[in-house]
Amino acid sequence: MKHSFKTVALTSLILAVAIPAWSGDESFVGKWKAEFATGIGKQRYTFEFKFENGKLAGKAIGERQMGTNEVKLVDFKTDKDEISFIEPLRLPDRRDTTRTNELRIEYTGKLMGDEIKLHRKTPGIGESDIVAKRVKKTAVKVEAGPKPHLEP
Repeated sequence: MKHSFKTVALTSLILAVAIPAWSGDESFVGKWKAEFATGIGKQRYTFEFKFENGKLAGKAIGERQMGTNEVKLVDFKTDKDEISFIEPLRLPDRRDTTRTNELRIEYTGKLMGDEIKLHRKTPGIGESDIVAKRVKKTAVKVEAGPKPHLEP
């Protein structure tokens, strides 16, 4: 009886630690697209989330009037259907083109089906609500060519 109690207790402890790690992170994995207006014009973003070393990781590809950039996202936190992360965006200094300025854009969001409703906060500049929509994988249809004629 004593051995069974230890086994049950150990199994319960392992499950208690492992299950939260699976909680919702996998739901975020994939490619997401968002389009929104800001003070510097319309922006198009592609967020790509994946697992790296057992943790959620990702990048953002931003397209705007000033050009396109790709940024590794940092400081991921998830809790079931909620997510937060930072986009450490480096932009050229307008007055001194040899320097760059870093903006730490903060995102918090909630997964709702195939959308993530995100709140985007750029300290000192502004805030906005955006919706990122999951990019569905499309099946590639392979068409068969004519069958070769085989002579007997």
